[in-house]
Amino acid sequence: MTTVPRLSTWRKLVLTVRRRWSTSGFWFGLAITVLWPFAVFGTRLGWRGGEHLPRTGGALLALNHVSSCDPVFDVAFCVSHGRMPRFLAKAELWDVPVVRSVLGKGGHIPVRRASTRAGDAYRDAVAALERGEVVAFYPEATHTADPDGWPMRAKNGVARIALVTGAPVIPVAHWGTQDVLPPGSGRPRLWPRREVTVVAGPPVDLSAWRGGPRTRTALDGATAAIMADVTALVAQIRGEAPPARPHDPDAPAGERRRPV
Repeated sequence: MTTVPRLSTWRKLVLTVRRRWSTSGFWFGLAITVLWPFAVFGTRLGWRGGEHLPRTGGALLALNHVSSCDPVFDVAFCVSHGRMPRFLAKAELWDVPVVRSVLGKGGHIPVRRASTRAGDAYRDAVAALERGEVVAFYPEATHTADPDGWPMRAKNGVARIALVTGAPVIPVAHWGTQDVLPPGSGRPRLWPRREVTVVAGPPVDLSAWRGGPRTRTALDGATAAIMADVTALVAQIRGEAPPARPHDPDAPAGERRRPV
């Protein structure tokens, strides 16, 4: 298990004062202000690997997904390292009052699944990367269905965007957020304070697929490489070995996880 030091109260205060707001937009900036104390002071938060976030230019963050509060901690991590992330999120959230303003004015990207506008998210993500934005991507598309919380088989959209744009893919893992807000629960557990860890790794090596044909096989292979790096970071945090094969929610029930 890799030990990640918890942020001291002094360090948290320094980050609170120094965090950047210039590109957040009013409503997203307000949401960060409201949720910052919950994320930073309401948990025993620790992180490592912020040096892997490029200081400028477009980058994709590939993150595991274990709780609805994951974005809160991912924003805190990115903002504390000088970048303002833009998230891909399901379009239904744009129908919720207040949330619509936070997401829309914050430059986030709606994903309209099973719609004639499903390709808009792809084009908007590419455009954001070309503007030099950091785009945060949960390749699993929803909370993991793995019964032990490991990353499951992902969709290949993240690889498609990475190979088209050439943007670096930074793997990011978190653990402990599922204890703060369990999946399916609307009630955060604030006491005792929970341990939350966020770790970023170096860019994923996608050289085997860059410049080649973007076939389904190539996209799935690049996606598997991305998720392997994310899963390795989760394993470091947990101090456990991941399953030999990721959970596949689309497979028949008896075949969702099988040994290689």
